[in-house]
Amino acid sequence: MRDHLRAGVAIFNDGYYHAAHDAWEDHWLDLEAGSDDERLLHGLIQYSSAVYHARGRNWEGTVGLAESAGEYLAGLPADHRGLRLESVRSYLAGLAADPELIERRPPVVLEHEGTAPTLSDLDIGPTAVAAVVLAEEFGYDEGPIAQARAYARRDLEAGDDASQFITLLFDFVREDEHRGIVFQRLTEHVGRRQAREKDVDGLFGPK
Repeated sequence: MRDHLRAGVAIFNDGYYHAAHDAWEDHWLDLEAGSDDERLLHGLIQYSSAVYHARGRNWEGTVGLAESAGEYLAGLPADHRGLRLESVRSYLAGLAADPELIERRPPVVLEHEGTAPTLSDLDIGPTAVAAVVLAEEFGYDEGPIAQARAYARRDLEAGDDASQFITLLFDFVREDEHRGIVFQRLTEHVGRRQAREKDVDGLFGPK
C-alpha cells in the first residue's frame, strides 16, 4: 500500500496528474470496496482526474469528479495512512463549487508522512512503482522496466544495494531530460542479465 500511495503522491506533486491515478489504481483494484484504504485511493484517483479535467477546462466533468472525490474522502481520519487530507478536502470543495478555481489557485500538493514528496525524494520501493507508471505515460515499453524492477528487488534481497538496476530505475524516474538515454541503458542491462541467466540455465539443462 505505502509504495503505491507514495509513488502516486510524488507523481501528482510533480504535475503528472493523469499518470498519478495509475499508481493508485493498480493497488485500489485489489482492495475491499468501502474500506478506508479503498476510499482513500478512490478519492485520490478522482482528485487527480478532477485536476486533469479542470486543466483541460472540462468544467462539468471537473465538478462531478471533485464532488465524488470529496465524498470518498469524507469521514476518513485527517491523516489516514500518513496523508494530510484536510487541505485536499478543502480544495475539492472549492473546485466543486467553482471549477475555474484551477486558473487562480494551483492544486494543493499532497503531504505524506510530514513532507510533500516529489519523484526525487522517493526510495526504491515507490520509485519502482513510479518507473512503470511513467513508462506507460511517456510511451516507453513497460517490459524492460518491469524486468529491471524484478532484478532490482532480487539484488536487494541478495544484499546488493549498489545494483545497477536500482541506479537506473532511480535515473529513469528522476532524469526528465535524459529519460530516453537511461531507458536505452536499462534495456541493455536487462538484456545482458537475461542472456547470462539463459547461459547458466543451459549448463544445467538436458543434454
